[in-house]
Amino acid sequence: MLVVLLLAIANFLMHLYFNNRYGYFRDEFNYMACGDHLAWGYVDHPPLIPFLIKLSRLLLGDSLRIIRIVPALATSAAVVLTGMIARELGGRRFAMALSALAFIAVPIYLNDGSVMTTNCLEPLLWTGCVYFAILAIKRDDPRFWVWFGVVAGIGLEEKYSIAVLAFAIVVGLFLTEQRRVFARKWIWLGGALAFLVFLPNFLWNVQNHWPFVELMHNIKADGRDVVLSPLAYFAQQVLIAQPILAPIWITGFLAFLFSARLKPYRFLGWCYLAAFTVFVVLKGKNYYLGPIYPVYLACGAVVIESFIARSRQVWLKPALLVVILAGGAHLAPVVMPVLPVDQFISYMNKLPFKVPRSEHSHMRAILPQHFADEFGWEEIVAEVNQAYIRLSPEERQSCAIFAQNYGQAGAIDFLGRRYGLPPALSGHQTYFLWGPRGYSGNCMIVLDDTREVLEGLFEHVEYVGKSADNPYALEREIPVFICRGAKFGTLAAAWPRLKHWR
Repeated sequence: MLVVLLLAIANFLMHLYFNNRYGYFRDEFNYMACGDHLAWGYVDHPPLIPFLIKLSRLLLGDSLRIIRIVPALATSAAVVLTGMIARELGGRRFAMALSALAFIAVPIYLNDGSVMTTNCLEPLLWTGCVYFAILAIKRDDPRFWVWFGVVAGIGLEEKYSIAVLAFAIVVGLFLTEQRRVFARKWIWLGGALAFLVFLPNFLWNVQNHWPFVELMHNIKADGRDVVLSPLAYFAQQVLIAQPILAPIWITGFLAFLFSARLKPYRFLGWCYLAAFTVFVVLKGKNYYLGPIYPVYLACGAVVIESFIARSRQVWLKPALLVVILAGGAHLAPVVMPVLPVDQFISYMNKLPFKVPRSEHSHMRAILPQHFADEFGWEEIVAEVNQAYIRLSPEERQSCAIFAQNYGQAGAIDFLGRRYGLPPALSGHQTYFLWGPRGYSGNCMIVLDDTREVLEGLFEHVEYVGKSADNPYALEREIPVFICRGAKFGTLAAAWPRLKHWR
């Protein structure tokens, strides 16, 4: 475990060094805003990430590096957990080191450790669930299913997709000899504890009429996401989990299904098939299945270690480690802010593949969305400030700032503090639930709309300008208007029509 721990520390230090190279990510603004309005739920995510970002800001500050310290810690802990799973599956030193290094080299995990989103804890929580499931079987101690339930419940407070993992594990258990666990109370107790941990967010969703379900329905109806065929979905799994690592995790997956020595864990082979099927049927994004791979990397490493021992091909050990390290270093700039942005664009254009885009709106950006949404916010907020300083001191007291999405609104809330801007309003996602906050609507600074639309809503519409163009940003040259004399009555009365859950 010493080597595994050293690799985890190296992973943490790597993220700590590179994580402030570009800028704040769109979703990070949203989670900071939600952290300023702590609740048991939000329209597009559960409450754990806003709570953690609020806690880290209170304790350590809100610099970009500090905001991203939780992802760096979480992925580093998952490195250790992956090595522990390899050990529980019968692996020795090389298998543990190989699985830990393989985890670090997975592109999607490199990205998870680089930005504070609801994805950052998923590898740790999914792997934690699998770890306790393995312990329950290996040690014939069903009490570990209680810990499985606790981790699953915490996972539901972080991102709802962990329910797919739990469902897939249940399917796997039913399809194998391990179905006997359902005859004992412990797995049911674990399920009850998972629901108990999840209960506050469940009740919040009930009280607010299931906003997340409405959001998902709207997204599907809009056709916003890129829909993949089963074959294309699998091909992108190979890509996001690192093509060089595919032989390892596929070996692990097949070993769970067919190896006599690993027969007690056959449910994990069926688990992958079930989870893959669910995400394909539900037309999930390519990264939704990403957190499942650590256990298959660990199992594959154990099988490879056993093969090397039998064949005495000792030279394969350093060769494998070098190839994995080189492969991880090759793709790291694609998912982490390693290179200056101009160098990254040149590097990306020389790759033998196109970086996948999960939404149709991302196709127009020069950068992939996970980088493009780290640019352009300073320019937007600066242009809003230009509008704000045009107002008289009396107008500033009652003039609202209205943004079209939580990225714009969150950037104004966070970056606008240096200009003295008030918090923004928006009908997008959870901002809608926070309402007009006492503003009348008679004076508003409005972003990203058209003069024609605004002149139908206000007596006087003044065009201030567009945000300075940032060629790397997804949101570029955003128009800003000052609007006076509301024709629609009060903002409170008009607020229900501003709801935008997409």
